Amino acid sequence: MTYKKLTFIASNDLEAKKALNKLKKLYKDFGIEAADVVVALGGDGFMLQTLKSVSTKNVAVYGMNKGTVGFLMNTFNYENLEERVQIAKEEIVNPLKMIATKIDGTKEEELAINEVSILRSGPQAAKLSISIDGSEKLQELVCDGALVCTPAGSTAYNYSAHGPILPIGANILGLTAISAYRPRRWRGALLPLDATIDIEVKSATQRPVSAVADTSEVIGVKHVSVTIEKKLKHKLLFDPGHGLEERLLKEQFE
Repeated sequence: MTYKKLTFIASNDLEAKKALNKLKKLYKDFGIEAADVVVALGGDGFMLQTLKSVSTKNVAVYGMNKGTVGFLMNTFNYENLEERVQIAKEEIVNPLKMIATKIDGTKEEELAINEVSILRSGPQAAKLSISIDGSEKLQELVCDGALVCTPAGSTAYNYSAHGPILPIGANILGLTAISAYRPRRWRGALLPLDATIDIEVKSATQRPVSAVADTSEVIGVKHVSVTIEKKLKHKLLFDPGHGLEERLLKEQFE
């Protein structure tokens, strides 16, 4: 069994910083260029930041919870860290790629591990049309917004918006309405993993909308295209019996 070299990073939370200093005294920090595993101390938001920051490195990320929910994190413990990392189960997550076209015609591209959200940014409801693989499926959705989520992100904003929890092994994406007014009974759709989702913003100037890829926001958008980025693979490590599949199942029975 190959020994895994560790490096440590922490969020700006005081407790996370204290834990970082102690872990660096207990275990050798090989630095990001030599490490096989990044040990991230914080919450889910910090995990998303970490995965994006190391996306060009050939490393896995083992998170330990120093935040609130910690769905993407393992339980924090100073002891036996090297052994825990050694036997951890690896999960592969492909991010979503968002291409947002703004009202002025410029485009911005962002990646999202959890979801891409299209949200009204003014007092009036947004009016959206939705196309899948070039075919319009919903001519007008009047709503506060809509989101596209990965299986890994289906327990986050998607779940709060009453979207379904998606099994990790399922090759599907979730499309969920946020406070839909018309059509009132439309609750969303399950889409193939390789689908191209295009969302057109109607009356974008009068009814302003922003697009958010996890935490990266683009304001004043008129069109958003969302696809899965198969070439980019984020590697997360979880303690045995506490991987994403087990966590997704647990969420549905709580």
